Order: sequence, then C-alpha cells, then structure tokens
Amino acid sequence: ETLVDFALTSAEIWALWHNEENQTVVKYINFEQNVAGQWNQVFVQPLPEEEVTVRQDQDPREIYLEYLFMPGRFTNAAIQKALQIFSQGTERHMDLTWNELRKEVTLAVENEFQGSVTEYECSPEEFWQLQVEFWSKFYACCLQYQEALSRPLALHLNPYTSMVCLLKKGSMSFLVPCSLVDHLYLLSNEHLLTEDDAAIFEDLEMSRDVVCLVQCLRLIGESISMEMAFIMEMACSRLQPPEKAAEQILEELIANDTENVMEDIHSKLQEIRNPIHAIGLLIREMDYETDADMERAPHLALRMSLSQLFGSSTAAHVVCGGVAKICSVRFLLCRDLLILQQLLLRLGDPMVLGGGQLFQSQQDLLHRTSPLLLSYFLIRWASQCLASDVPVDTLESNLQHLSVLELADTTALTPHKLVSGPQTIVELFFQEVARKHIISRLFLQPNTSLAETSLNWPHLITSIVTDFLPLLWPSNPSFLFPECLMGSCQYTQLQEYIRLLQPWCHVNMGSCCFMMGRCYLVMGEGHKALDCFCQAASEVGREEFLDRLIQPEEGEVVSTPRLQYYNKVLRLLEMLGLPELVIELATLAIMESADDWRSQATLRTCIFKHHLDLGHNSEAYVALTQNPDPGRQLDCLRQLVVVLCERSQLQDLVEFPYVNLHNEVVVGIIESHARAVDLMTHNYYELLYAFHVYRHNYRKAGTVMFEYGMRLGREVRTLRGLQKQGNCFLAAINCLRLIRPEYAWIVQPASGAVYERPGASPKRSHDGECMAVPSKCPVLVLPM
Repeated sequence: ETLVDFALTSAEIWALWHNEENQTVVKYINFEQNVAGQWNQVFVQPLPEEEVTVRQDQDPREIYLEYLFMPGRFTNAAIQKALQIFSQGTERHMDLTWNELRKEVTLAVENEFQGSVTEYECSPEEFWQLQVEFWSKFYACCLQYQEALSRPLALHLNPYTSMVCLLKKGSMSFLVPCSLVDHLYLLSNEHLLTEDDAAIFEDLEMSRDVVCLVQCLRLIGESISMEMAFIMEMACSRLQPPEKAAEQILEELIANDTENVMEDIHSKLQEIRNPIHAIGLLIREMDYETDADMERAPHLALRMSLSQLFGSSTAAHVVCGGVAKICSVRFLLCRDLLILQQLLLRLGDPMVLGGGQLFQSQQDLLHRTSPLLLSYFLIRWASQCLASDVPVDTLESNLQHLSVLELADTTALTPHKLVSGPQTIVELFFQEVARKHIISRLFLQPNTSLAETSLNWPHLITSIVTDFLPLLWPSNPSFLFPECLMGSCQYTQLQEYIRLLQPWCHVNMGSCCFMMGRCYLVMGEGHKALDCFCQAASEVGREEFLDRLIQPEEGEVVSTPRLQYYNKVLRLLEMLGLPELVIELATLAIMESADDWRSQATLRTCIFKHHLDLGHNSEAYVALTQNPDPGRQLDCLRQLVVVLCERSQLQDLVEFPYVNLHNEVVVGIIESHARAVDLMTHNYYELLYAFHVYRHNYRKAGTVMFEYGMRLGREVRTLRGLQKQGNCFLAAINCLRLIRPEYAWIVQPASGAVYERPGASPKRSHDGECMAVPSKCPVLVLPM
C-alpha cells in the first residue's frame, strides 16, 4: 500500500492509502482507547460495477440509462467528459442539467449506433447485441472518468469539528460514522474475528452470539448470486411475500452448494448460545418504529445562527447519501437474515435453537424481519427516485387545492430547479420539511443552551441521520414525507410510494388512501379517486393527518368527524369542477347524516345545485323536495324557476308536481318575475298561464292573461302590443267559459287605484311631494 496522506489529532491518526489494485484505503486509530494498536477500517464508497448485466428480454438503452443516471453512482462531470470523448470532441457539453445530459447521452449513443449499422435488415438478436456493444462502450468510458475523478488526492481533518473529508479532483467526500450493525456486517472476515467483544455489548456472551450470527449472514451474502439477489428485489417490487422469496433463495443455495457453505453455517450456528435472542437483538437495533409523534412537536423559532444549518444542497446530499447507504446495507442484511431464519426453521434442531425455544418464537421473528426488510427497500427506493421539475404555475394551482383542504401551510412549497445534479425525493423532503424539524429537535429543546449541544461533526451527523430515519419510517405515525410529495406535486412518485407501501403497512392506511385519491385526481381518474376517498373515510378520527383535515373553521357548526371529512373532499371536488363526483359523494354522505338535519340540508342543496348545473332537471327537483330546511328549499325553488326559464325548459317547469311545496310559492316566484321584467322580452305571464292551465285552474289562468293584457295596454302602445293584448283577452275569456258561471269572474284593481300617469313616479305627486299610500286597494269584480 502507498501512503497518500495522513492527519493527526490529539487522540487519533487518520491515513489515506492506495493499495496494489489502485483502490482507495482509509483507516484510523484512536490511541487513547485502542491499547492493542489496531487500525479501524473505513468503508469507502466502491466504484460502480465494471459490467452491467442486460437480459435478453430487456432494452439495453433503458437498462444502461437507468444505471448511469442512478443518483450517487456517476458524477455529472464524469458523464460529460465521457460524452465529449464518445462524440469525438465535436461538441462541448457544458453546464447541462441532469435531464438535458440524459437526452444528450441517448442521442450520442444512438447516433453512433445508427451510423455503424450498414445492413438494411438485421435480426432482433443482432440488433440487441449491437445496442449492448455501443452502450457498454459508452459505459466503460464513463467508468474510466469516474475512477479518475473519484481518486482521493488528500485527506482533510477539521480539528474544531472533527470532520474528516477526502479531497478529490473537483469534488470532496465526507466521512460519516457507521452504526454498530452496519459496522459488523461490512467488516472484513479477518477484522470481524479480531473485533473486541466488549466494545459491542456489555454482555460478552451476547456479543459473541451477535458476532457469530453476523458471520453466518456474511457466509449467506457471499454465496448469493446476482440471479438469487434479483429474486428478492422482484418480490419486494411486485408486492410478493419476502419470506417466500427467502425460501426460494435458500433452496437454490442448498441445491448449488458446491463449497459446503451450509455446513459452515450450521457449524457457526452451533456456537451461538441463544440464536433467537441474538436475532431479536439485531432486529431491535435496526428498527426505527416509534409511537412518539415526533414530527408534530411545537416549532420553536430557529435562531439566526441555526436557521441555515445543513440547509445547502451539499448538506442534503451528504445526509441523504448516508441514509441511502444505511438502507442499502440493511436491506441486504435483512435479506440474509430472512434466509438464515428459513434455514433455522428447516433445520428444527433443538441443539441449534436452544432448549425450550418454540416454533412460534421463530415465526414471530420471521414476521418481524419481513416488514423491516420492506421498510428499508422502500426508503432505499425513495433515496434513488428522482424528483420531477415542476413549473411554478402547476405549484400555484396545487397550492390552491391544498388551501381548500387547509394543508397549504404544512410544507414550504417552492419550485426547485434541478441544475448541477439530480435531486431525489428524499433530498427534497429533507430540504423542504425534515431539516427544520430535526434542527429544532436537536438544538431548540426547552432549557437547552447552544453551548450544551455538541457541534462535533461525528456526533451531529449521526444525530441528524438518526432523527431523519424515523420521519421516513413507513410504520411510524409521521406522515410528513407523503405530505411533502403531495405539496411538491410529486404525484407519480407518491403513487409508486403508496403502491409499494399499502399491502404490508397497516399504519396510516386511511391517509394513504386519501393520498392515492389525490394522485388519481391529478391523473384525471376521478372515479378511482372517489373510491379512495371513501375508503379513507373509515379511518377518520384515528389518524393524525386525517384529523387535521377535519378541524372545524371558526363559526362552523361541528358535525361528526366523518361528515367534516366529506365536506372537505366535496370542496376539493367542487374546486376541480367534478360535479358528478360531488353528487355521488354527497349522496353517500347523506347516509352518515341521518340524525343531523342541518348537514342533510347542506348536502341536499349541494346535490340540487350540481344536478341543476348538469341539466338533470328531474334529479334536481327530487333533491329539492327532499331538503329538510324550508328556507333552503325555497331558495332552491327560486333558483330552479329562474334557471329553467333562462334555459327555456318551460315544459319541465310546468309539469313538475310540486308536492308539499305549495303551488302558491311557485306562482308567487313566477308572478314576481312576470311583474318585474320587460313584457316584450320575457314570457313569464305565458308561463304562469300554462302553469295554471296544466292544473285545470282556469279562473287563475284567465286572471293572469287579463293582467297581461291590461299591462300591455298601458306599457306597450304599439301595433304588436295591441295584437298581443287582444290575444290575451281572448285567452282570458276562453278560460272563464271553461268553468261554471258562478265562478266565471276576475278581480281587478278599481280605476282609482290604477296608475294613470305614464312616465311619472307613482310614489310622488306632480310637484314632487310624497303621496299617501291608500290603506286599502279598492277592487272591481268583472263577471263573464
């Protein structure tokens, strides 16, 4: 090994080497605590694999692009340099965004590929092989530059914060402390054998058990081929039980065991005093589930000195990179642990399992390991999933929708531009939401001064990662991560997150259904969205996120929690202009409001309004008749009359039965409109005439036409008005002839009460003085 650089502190020595394979080796020694003088290994991020495996059924372009542009694998600079060389220096690709770089790479490789195909036709196998050749050529070029750019040139150690960095050409890497579980799993075999048991747990026997257990896991992990690993990856992605996948991998390991690995594992298991206890201890160390609702702690105002702490994109990249590495390692650890547990169940050896260990205990551990593996798979996926670049107008529109739900203040909704590199959804969440919660929790606890809180880098980064993982942990009450995705318009990513989560996680099930409904609304699948909203209703009152949806507004009459939830969703659907879904949901909500007549009235009014807007006149009338509030019923009736008149849908208006709605009310509404509007442009009198004739009330019909004729004579003194007046009087006479003579009469105001001064105010005299209103209006009875 060649020593490149070293650094000293009062208690530690750090050193950077290059070994014979030209790989980076970093080690450190604490000579205060380490009496034996043993160097501690630092696990450096390895280079990407030299070859990418592409199956016959896969598209080489898609596989290579996914591998090249996986966050944290290749730097932007390495890909740009490779692109420039691959394009033979014809173009300079500088300052490209991550998405632009991806398009340029695709274009460059495809152009080279197309230019090399000389034959007009080739078989699909030949075409696939040629694609693999060109993409592997470009990949090798990227790998070469990545290796050159990631080679450390020096070691930097900050004596004030104990931060250790590797300085590279154009970049730097930060060293982050490793947890005990990850340390044991990543440690090489020779170091694992010499590990100080007392440094693991106080109980030496338990420490030895854990070390032996980790050795068994390492034996399994080293024996697993790429095809076997793919079985577990696909099981998690396709929502299949991980236990079944572990059992299948175990069978293949046993079938292909040419080096007697199973015998070695069995021998190691014999050395473990209590394997069930050791497995349980390992599971507890990796489990971040907590009952504490830590994300809703009261926010204290951040001090100016702390407001931007870890607020840069570099800090976010370091923290989230640490989380991604932890999840990647622990996913593999949980996978190997599941396989080992399946082996223990298959062996069923009381000598191995320990006397008195029950089959049920083994099953319980198996069912605890499975959700642990799925949790790390989910967070690892989120750590690799890129955030979409969202236009400002889309964010503003989304903000309006969230304001209806009163969720607009939960996240900092700012457009983010993906410039120098990709931003994952975990980095987005850390920068927009989680960072403030974590810093508040670490530094701004009551009765805690800044001096008491350590700014030591190893302590601080460990605390931040330790507090960040519970906010991402799917089985915790915290729902901030999906909320942030919804607030930032990452709906495609949110939909996939919930798909991976729903089958096995039974926490926040209703909230996930609500989020999925929101995703379906954005995708234009309204009926699927409505199904999700209805499923979420069953969890209202049980989940913190849904409870915040139903906070009553000031002055609002508090109804049942589920009705409040339905009201919020109805407002959202109304804002989005989805009347059919509003009607469907309001109809469902009515069943919940059997004893609440106010809510029933509101919902019936809502149904009436949207049926009327859609032109469903009969359904609107039915909703009107079922409204328990007489005041709202009268308002709806007025609206029905006005709208149908404006639409000229007079037949519906006349033929509705108006049961229990008092014909006089309907007549009064039409009469008031008839007397208030211009006679030559509206036909309310004719509508009123038809209304009475349809009900065989001929005397009232005659009275209406007589009044119409009298007004025409006073207000429309034209030939056309005279013709209409004649027709009105004829219609009035016809109506009176249809009834018995003793009832064939009409009441009209006496001549003294008839206004005879056209063009002047009826309320004032010719000199402007107010005229006295007669106490009684004299009338005349006109017999037939």
